[in-house]
Amino acid sequence: MLVEYKGAINLKGALLFFETIEGISFGEKVIVKSGKKELFGKVVGLNEEITLIEILGEPYDFNLKDITVKFTGELFKLGVSEKMLGRILNIYGEPVDELGKIIPEKYLEVTGYPYNPSKRLYPRDFVHTGISAIDGLNTVVKGQKLPLFSVSGVPIDDLVSQLVRQIKVEKEKNATVFGAIGIKFETANFLIENIISGGNFQNTTIFLSLADEPAVNKLLVPRSVLTFAEYLAFELDYDVTVILYDMTNYGDSLREISAKKEEIPSRRGYPGYMYSDLASIYERAGLLKGKRGSITQIPVLTMPDDDITHPIPDLTGYITEGQVVLDREIHQKGIYPPINVLPSLSRLMNRGITKLHQRWANQIYSAYSKGKRAEMLAAIIGESEIGEIEKKYLEFNRKFEEKFLKQERFEDRELEETLKIGWEILKILPLQELTKLKEEDIKEYIL
Repeated sequence: MLVEYKGAINLKGALLFFETIEGISFGEKVIVKSGKKELFGKVVGLNEEITLIEILGEPYDFNLKDITVKFTGELFKLGVSEKMLGRILNIYGEPVDELGKIIPEKYLEVTGYPYNPSKRLYPRDFVHTGISAIDGLNTVVKGQKLPLFSVSGVPIDDLVSQLVRQIKVEKEKNATVFGAIGIKFETANFLIENIISGGNFQNTTIFLSLADEPAVNKLLVPRSVLTFAEYLAFELDYDVTVILYDMTNYGDSLREISAKKEEIPSRRGYPGYMYSDLASIYERAGLLKGKRGSITQIPVLTMPDDDITHPIPDLTGYITEGQVVLDREIHQKGIYPPINVLPSLSRLMNRGITKLHQRWANQIYSAYSKGKRAEMLAAIIGESEIGEIEKKYLEFNRKFEEKFLKQERFEDRELEETLKIGWEILKILPLQELTKLKEEDIKEYIL
């Protein structure tokens, strides 16, 4: 039987300052009680005098004088089961979809364990998203971590739900685990309806945290998601794709809690340890020797003020292997998804595609960038005054955006179709401009 202790010193939001009891440990799961209300908590700070507890819930009606704490003697764990696929869960892994309880097959610590670098395998194999701008030019590779950088005012909710519906590795055992971090209730409903409508929901799990929940709940979402993903990948041999949306809410929650702890702030008020904190999430992806499964991670974040140098996207870019960038100007042209391929990058894409695909992608990139320069020149001196080759590049860019970038929200393009569209658009350019292709490529696909 657990012993209840008194000794609450102060309560700041969801942070409880408590007298230190002998024998407790950092990260320990606790039960905080006031009156008839009980909430889970986690020890996040510890010294000889004060224990700092994050309460996982809203303690708005707690009375400081009658708060008691039960120390469980174990770290915070998540009950996991293969039957969690096709379900909507809260941050504790408990169903919120009214489809009945799930009996856990085992309990795993949500903090996870660091992967031994010597046991890691290099990411490989193509991951299908059905989106041409990603599959063709910023290919996701199995085991990679590739973030999506969004801006306000673009249909990011549509794109996220499309990714959850369509993304898969070419293998029988596929699963997608989606973590919604601090999103609005209306957004949650939209995402759930769109994800379920895709017909692949039986291989998808949603962990849900809404905007009105305490900041500490938002910090637990990605760790619960990744704990379940690791169970599927490394114990049940699934190829798992993890999508986390929105990591900006995670970073803001980290800053909020850091301020309540009265820690010394770093850049723009975020804690100085945010880099290592984000790394503890992003690095929980990859391939491991002796394991048949894998974890591919796509964190999604909204860049505050469209600033890619903001601490959250900046640190995310340092840790991960590239980025896919959304652009408001492309969205205003009526193009969906509004992916700007020029600042986008997948550093590992060459590991998952053929040499022919590499040359094709290099030629597309080169032509599109030259077309952008032609657009700038035409805006200055007029389209009628530019040269014939520049006019060809202008035509290329128009066709590229209309035929290649633009897709329907439920359109799941195969890679072969993406490549075919690219070859057709390249036929617009004079042969002497196709410097990234080999002669045999031109003979087979252009002439």
